[in-house]
Amino acid sequence: MKSKKKMSQEEIDELKKRYSHDDLPPVKNWPLYIYYNLLRIFSFVLVGTGAILIALLVEPILILGGKKKFKTRSRKVISATFNFFINLVSILGGSKYKFHGKEKLLDAKGKIIVANHPSYIDVVYLIACIKNADCIIRGTLAKSVFAGVARPLYIMNTVGNQEMLDLSKKSLEEGANIIIFPEGTRTPRHGTNQFKRGAARIALNANCSIIPVYIGGSDKYGLGKHDPAFSYLHEGHYVFDIHVLDEIKIEEYKDMEAQIAARRITERIHKEIADTAMAVDGRIV
Repeated sequence: MKSKKKMSQEEIDELKKRYSHDDLPPVKNWPLYIYYNLLRIFSFVLVGTGAILIALLVEPILILGGKKKFKTRSRKVISATFNFFINLVSILGGSKYKFHGKEKLLDAKGKIIVANHPSYIDVVYLIACIKNADCIIRGTLAKSVFAGVARPLYIMNTVGNQEMLDLSKKSLEEGANIIIFPEGTRTPRHGTNQFKRGAARIALNANCSIIPVYIGGSDKYGLGKHDPAFSYLHEGHYVFDIHVLDEIKIEEYKDMEAQIAARRITERIHKEIADTAMAVDGRIV
């Protein structure tokens, strides 16, 4: 077993700085703050319970209709479930959301959807809007309460590079839309992450277009990486302001050498999202 590389004090300090919440204002309404935290915990339990019920009760029924349409039907159920979830949380006051250019996702077929990643529920909002959504997800989810849904429906990031390319191409050819977060991890509250080239390589291999998405709105403190378990915005509720941008046509890059094309596509994805972030929220992504 490989041992984890020990972080230097400099690296620890930099990590703390990137995910620091010292800039948050003090909590003014403690009863409301506690309510929001309890709602966040309830939401997590609700999603986990829903995943177990879908795996135990819904998927066995759907598979009776044939393996060929099993994934498509299951993904539609999950999309409807997530749509119910985000609207329930909105009614309860925990978050509000708005899609700009939503029709581009509703009509998408065989596309790669790439987005920045400020919170761990970004994928929930995207899947709620995409009826046949595939995802490249962390392998650890195969050992969690989401295993029953994750294993049969989505692509694990623990497979080899060639297998991931092959599985992604097959999924796209079947009409699914693959959601990818090019940063590979959640965006820090301060600073940025480098965008990786995986989405571009998959698009080139499958000869499909890419739809960039900017997820903006309020600070996502409490939903980010390294945030305390009991934490929420100190003022107000979460706002997900989601902008679906214009397609990046892969045909523009087909005559380039593969590595150069992947780099330029990734740079364009980053630029499209970063420009929107600056224009809409004055934020650097």
